Order: sequence, then structure tokens, then C-alpha cells
Amino acid sequence: QVQLVESGGGLVQPGGSLRLSCAASGFTFSSAAMSWYRQAPGKARELVATITGTGGSTNYADSMKGRFTISRDNAKNMVYLQMNSLKPEDTAVYYCNARFWLLANTYEYWGQGTQVTVSS
Repeated sequence: QVQLVESGGGLVQPGGSLRLSCAASGFTFSSAAMSWYRQAPGKARELVATITGTGGSTNYADSMKGRFTISRDNAKNMVYLQMNSLKPEDTAVYYCNARFWLLANTYEYWGQGTQVTVSS
């Protein structure tokens, strides 16, 4: 059974930092591309960042470049999102996403989300 469990969200002041974590289980973690998405109230879910299975390549949404860093630890089945210089517009529920391919099929799973609120 695939499980993705996010943690690390909370309330932070503008300009502050948070580190989100996602614990994965139930699949071959190193074979999965891992991503963070977010969804603000009244808005569509958007991609924040993606990291390949080996961790050798990352991709970020333009508005997060230079502020957010995605990383993974394949020995611990963990993926992280370090968020710096947070802005009120970063307020959203952040979701961990796993995508992998097996026998020509694509599998995609989501965590339950963790709330990040940036406010003074």
C-alpha cells in the first residue's frame, strides 16, 4: 500500500523559512519522480518542484526558483522542500506527489497535504 505522509507545515511570518518533509512507503522510492504541489484557497493545484528518482535533476515553478529547494534521501524514503523567503502568497496546502512507471503503466499517488500559512 502506497503511503505519502507530509509534515512540517505551520504558521510562519513573511520572510521566514519552513522545511516540509514527506515520508514515502509501499513502492520503490528510488524509481519514482517526487514532486511538491500546492493549492491555495479558490485556486487550482499547481506544481512547485520535481526531483528525479536519483535526485540528479530538479525542476521548479518560476515563482519558486531561488527560494525553494527540493531534495530527497533515497536511503530514508524521504523527500523535502526547503522554503525560504516565504511570502503571504505562498500560503497553501502543500501536497507530496509520487509518480512512477511499471510495465508501461503510470502510477501516481498523493499525500494528504500539510497547511502552510505565511502571515504576520
